[in-house]
Amino acid sequence: MKRVLSIAGSDSGGGAGIQADLKSCAALGCFGMSAITATTAQNTITVTDIHEIPVSHVEAQIRAVLDDIGADAIKTGMLSSAAIIDTVATTLQSYRQPPLVVDPVMISKSGAHLLRPEAVESLKERLLPLATLITPNIPEAEELTGLRLTNEEDRSKILEALKELGPQAVLLKGGHADSDQSVDFLYDGNRVVAYPAARIETRHTHGTGCTLSTAIACYLARGETMEEAVRLAKEYLTQAIMHSEQLQIGQGVGPVHHGWNRG
Repeated sequence: MKRVLSIAGSDSGGGAGIQADLKSCAALGCFGMSAITATTAQNTITVTDIHEIPVSHVEAQIRAVLDDIGADAIKTGMLSSAAIIDTVATTLQSYRQPPLVVDPVMISKSGAHLLRPEAVESLKERLLPLATLITPNIPEAEELTGLRLTNEEDRSKILEALKELGPQAVLLKGGHADSDQSVDFLYDGNRVVAYPAARIETRHTHGTGCTLSTAIACYLARGETMEEAVRLAKEYLTQAIMHSEQLQIGQGVGPVHHGWNRG
């Protein structure tokens, strides 16, 4: 069984973060492992509190997993602070690195800031150059590049600017776009591949970014090419969103249905 390590925050509501990552791993037949960077008091409505884990313990978690079990892919989610980012980057650099998917989590669905503003530069300088793939949504891409996306020409500039930050490939997610379809764009420095999907009318989209990045990591761990891993992961997420109405969890932005494919 392929092993996937998630380095991310904990969502007490179970819809995003480490909880969503482990559910995605299980649904896709991978063995999920975790290094928790922060715990959040969170539900479908809001984030009421955030507690950062000491950096020494973040490092200890990563080393405990990699020294014994190892990993066929790693993904990062909520990293919260510059100190945590530096610790994660330094620790990962001391190992032979499998595919690394970086989800540059900045703001929760409820609007809570999950990355300190001063940590953005650390993310750009320390972690993004180590990434096999980064998966920003449009607001995150704009924050990382200082550019604004209003048309197709802007999108090309943003993809180029994101690639110049050092990752091997960029997946610009289209969920925040004002369009009938949600189109994600994969760019490896040579070509752009578009992944369109019908926009699904539902309020249950909590954890979509976590789920997609973890699913991509799972498929990369299983040996798929980057293009195929993104395609399969987007298909899995689309179905998870479509089946979210079966759950009806919480009073706010509910989670997607990670186990839709497990009956």
